[in-house]
Amino acid sequence: MTDGAWVSLFSGGKDSSWALYRALERGHPVEHLVTVHPEGDSYMYHVPATRLARLAAESIGIPLVEVEPDDFEADDVLDSGDQGDAELEPLEAALRELDVELDGGITGVTAGAVESEYQTTRIESMADRLEANVFAPLWQENPRDLADAMLDAGFEIRIIRVAAYGLDESWLGRTLDADALDELEALNEEYGVHILGEGGEFETLVTDGPHMDRRIELEYETEWDGSRGTLKIEDAWLA
Repeated sequence: MTDGAWVSLFSGGKDSSWALYRALERGHPVEHLVTVHPEGDSYMYHVPATRLARLAAESIGIPLVEVEPDDFEADDVLDSGDQGDAELEPLEAALRELDVELDGGITGVTAGAVESEYQTTRIESMADRLEANVFAPLWQENPRDLADAMLDAGFEIRIIRVAAYGLDESWLGRTLDADALDELEALNEEYGVHILGEGGEFETLVTDGPHMDRRIELEYETEWDGSRGTLKIEDAWLA
């Protein structure tokens, strides 16, 4: 289990980026990033702006494997457990191909889960089938401590989607800084908004960090329906 390569499950958001960063800090030989591009909603994966993972991978300097599944049809689900298992299948198939291609196979997989048993148990089961380790440095950690650590390390985090009471259109495109975290703590106390958006309250994109050679610049408009919204990214490039 000590030989072989590591792969990082990567969306470009803060949690998967932090897991990758910590893995690199620890010296794990991450040879590929793996991004799943869901069509429509998903129970297992970060959805918005996953195409920007290409820019992030270029800035980080690690090759990206992109997985293109069919529409998961996650808006019409009878059994969430079966749905999660089904959504994992294209990712596992891609990892099995990598396991064959990489010298020594896949030794480990990084994951950015914080509190989701639903996602974590499935990733761990998949890793067991691949005979690989799982490195999940965010798991069960204090959300505010994690967020502060990301900022202290130099992560630049932009909010690209919001979907929770208390988060209005002004949060779209906002940089996650100490003031924003203070506000999220207040919203957590008042409405139960998770400080890291673990329940889908908001989604993020890491536009710069110590693991990146160049920052990601964005040109966008906001789309808001009165209760939730997202960034419509019209252009993105490496500065």
